[in-house]
Amino acid sequence: MTTTAITPITDREARQIARANASGRPTALLVHGLWLLDSSWDAWRDHLEAAGYAVVVAQWPNEPADVADARRRPDAFSGVGVQEVTDHVAAIAAALDRKPLLIGHSFGGLLVQRVADRGLAAATVAIDPAPFKGVLPLPASTLKASSPVLGNPANRTRTVTLTFDQFRYGFANAVTEDEARELYAHHHVAAPGRPLFQAATANLNPKAATTIDTRNPDRGPLLIISGEKDTIVPRAIAHAAFRMQSRNAATTEFVEIAGRGHSLTIDSGWREVADAALAFAAQHAPAGS
Repeated sequence: MTTTAITPITDREARQIARANASGRPTALLVHGLWLLDSSWDAWRDHLEAAGYAVVVAQWPNEPADVADARRRPDAFSGVGVQEVTDHVAAIAAALDRKPLLIGHSFGGLLVQRVADRGLAAATVAIDPAPFKGVLPLPASTLKASSPVLGNPANRTRTVTLTFDQFRYGFANAVTEDEARELYAHHHVAAPGRPLFQAATANLNPKAATTIDTRNPDRGPLLIISGEKDTIVPRAIAHAAFRMQSRNAATTEFVEIAGRGHSLTIDSGWREVADAALAFAAQHAPAGS
C-alpha cells in the first residue's frame, strides 16, 4: 500500500491556528486552488473576521512565501498532488479546537469536500469546485481551459505557467481586460500539473485521489457555488457534483452567481461570493455559536 507523508504545518499556519484557538471564535479555514497562493484570500480574511470568525488560510505543500517568490521559483509546486494537499488541510482542521467552516475555490473546492468527508467540518462551501470521481460532464470549455496542462503528458510532474490569454479564458473571461491583466499580474503563479491529471483520469482509476463518499453521514452541511460564466468549471460540472452530494443526509445546497467566471473569489465582485458563503454559514456554522 502506497502512503504519502503529511507536509508539516508551516509556521505561518501554526500562528493562525494558535490565534484561532485562543480567540474562542468559530474558525473559517480557507483553501485556494491552482495558479493562486494563500494571499488570494486576503480580502476574504478581513471580511470573515469582521463577520466574527477567526480565519486560517491553508498553504499547499512547498508553497512559496508570496507571488514574487513563486515567480522566482516556478517549480516549487512540482509533483504536488491531491492527496498531499488533502492530508495537509486535514491536519490543519484537526489542530483546531472546533470543527471549522471550510471554504475552498476550484481545486480548493474539491479539497474541502474531501476534508469534510473525514468528518472535520462544521460546514463546507465549495466554490467552482474541481470535479471529484464520478462527476461525468466534460464540457468543451473545460477541455480548452485545461489544455495548457493536459495537452502535454510531461506536465504531470511539472508546473505550468499560463499565458495571459490562457488565464483570460480560464479564469478572467467575465471581467474587463484591464481587470484581467491586473489579476494576472497580482495573483497568477505556476501550478502543478498533477492534480489536473488526477481529476482527468479519476473515473478510470479505482483508487483515484479525488474519491469522495457522498453518502458519508459525517460530512456535514455543504454549499456548492457556481459562477454562471465559468469556463473551466462550468455549471454542468458544479451541478453534477451537487446532484451527487445531494445523496447525503446532511443539507446540500447550490447557488449560481450570475455573470461570474472562475476568478469570482479574487476579482472585484468577490464580496458577493463571500456574502453567499456567509449566508449559508449563518444557518449551519454561525459566528455567534
